Formats: sequence, C-alpha cells, structure tokens
Amino acid sequence: MGLTFKKHYILFFILFISWAGALFIKAESRHTATLQEGIASEIIRFHVIANSDSKEDQDLKYKVKEALVEELSPILCKASDITEGRSLIKSKFSSIQTLADKVISQNGYSYAVSVSLEFIYFPMKVYGEFSFPPGIYEALNVRIGEAKGQNWWCIMFPPLCFVDETYSIVNSDSEEQLELLLTEEEYEAIKSKKVPVKYKFKLWKTIKKLFS
Repeated sequence: MGLTFKKHYILFFILFISWAGALFIKAESRHTATLQEGIASEIIRFHVIANSDSKEDQDLKYKVKEALVEELSPILCKASDITEGRSLIKSKFSSIQTLADKVISQNGYSYAVSVSLEFIYFPMKVYGEFSFPPGIYEALNVRIGEAKGQNWWCIMFPPLCFVDETYSIVNSDSEEQLELLLTEEEYEAIKSKKVPVKYKFKLWKTIKKLFS
C-alpha cells in the first residue's frame, strides 16, 4: 500500500513538473516570437535567388549581389530609420533592375530579373557576432530567371550586407545604428546569439522505470 502510494505520488509530481515545464516553454516561445517581431520591425533584409543550383548560376547570383550591395549600401547608410530605408529602396527599384540586368548581360546570360519588397520567412542566420532569430521579415527580393536555385541573404538596412558566413566583424557604424534602432533587450538577444531552445521531456520513459 505504501509503495503504491509512493509511486502514485511520484507520478503526480512528474506530471506536475511536466505541466509547469510546458507552461514555461510556451511562455518562452511567446517571448521569443515577440522579440523577433520587434527586431523585424526595424530591419530590412536582402534576398537574392539564383536561377538554378548550377555553378554558373550560383556564381552569377553572387556577382549580382555584390553589384547591388556596392550600389545600395552607401545610400542606405544615410537612412535614419526603417521608413526612410524602405522609401530609399523603393525609389531605387528601377536602378536595381537596370544594374541586375546589366550584370547578367555582361556575363553572357539573358535571364529576366524581378525586384520586389515583400515579407517572407527567413531561418535563423548568423552575421558575424549577431544572430537573427527565424521568422517573417521585410526584404528586398531579387529573383534571377526561374529563381529555383539556392538563395543568398543579408541585412540590407541597417547595412550589414558585407557580413555573411565569410566574415566575423561588423562595421562599428552599422553596429551602432543597429543598437539605436532596437530595444536594449532585442539588441542583447541578437548580440549574445540567444536562440530558441528545444526541450525534450523523457516523461514516459521515467514513468516506465518507476513501474518496471
């Protein structure tokens, strides 16, 4: 009788801990989502999609990217907030299209290019010492040809486009601008590379041991 009561008590305790843990995870998930939304509301990302995954098309994608970054970064450095950044990007749509077409033509291709500013999902991405959480972000999208190849992305505003997997240092001016745009909590979250944690409970395995 005493042993049965003890097992039931342990089972109740485990179920309680599991329930409390689930509530904690849910609250953390909501908090992470809120942080992501706050970060997303202050930045514009840059997305270039290659025609295909062939080496030639991937090389072309990077050439288009480099030309556009060189063209847009100095302009966007002058923007004080996302509204101004968005306005500057929209005003340059024609120039972006023309420059992308020029790079493609100079490299011997005739792919069509589409340029848009829209909201799309991005996975978690690390730029130097900054880690941006996954979620929906506004982005300048440049699609080359059939746009069926691997893509490339960075932060267009504030300008962090020179930072990707190859680099580990963020320009101090861009870092300062990013810090001014975000709340202290948002900035610390991406600076310290905090990412959503996955929890796994071994509840039923533990229960099985108790009654074996």
